Amino acid sequence: MKKDERASPYYPILLNIQSRKCLVVGGGQVALRKVKTLLEHNANVEVVSPIFCPELNQLATDRAIRAIQRDYKSEDLQHAFIAIAATDNVKTNELVASEARRQGVLVNVVDDPKNSDFIVPSYLKRGDVIVAVSTSGRSPALARKIRSELEKNFKAEYEHLAVIADEVRSKLKQQGITVSSDAWQEVLNSNSLMELLRRGKNREAKEIMLARFKALEQNKP
Repeated sequence: MKKDERASPYYPILLNIQSRKCLVVGGGQVALRKVKTLLEHNANVEVVSPIFCPELNQLATDRAIRAIQRDYKSEDLQHAFIAIAATDNVKTNELVASEARRQGVLVNVVDDPKNSDFIVPSYLKRGDVIVAVSTSGRSPALARKIRSELEKNFKAEYEHLAVIADEVRSKLKQQGITVSSDAWQEVLNSNSLMELLRRGKNREAKEIMLARFKALEQNKP
């Protein structure tokens, strides 16, 4: 198969980093932002830097992170799932990147997508619903703009809808009812369903979903 030269090299993926070692090299505000995001997803965060900003020192005091106050060493990468190079020293960042690849660790170099195995998209989160936006590293500011536009439409009801949809799917499976992807799309596109969720009527929304799926099942040819 001929390769598409215009295709983005980035494969969209969500990584499960819960309880995995994630290494951040750097001790400033950029490193702090990366650390906070990793902690939001329950990673085991290890930070290496000769100097830490006050907020990172506090996180270390609170035992939210493991802070190693010294220069980076290659052995810091041992058992790491991912690594993030977030120093203000280009040579250090390049060293982290090259040694991470040699050890089979996925690495992100802040502000250097060409030297990164992965880039972190701008994203919005509503419970388990995650919508990510990326410009493949071309313009993080544009990605943030698009995210802010999406935030106007993705409200809290989508968080509730994800939970209800999961419960309905489990219920239908127990009853031996198979629902096509088209049927799911038809039901989820219902304006009345979203209106119920906006009004906090989650139970009624769930009952309507179940009733519609059962009706579709009964009307099968």
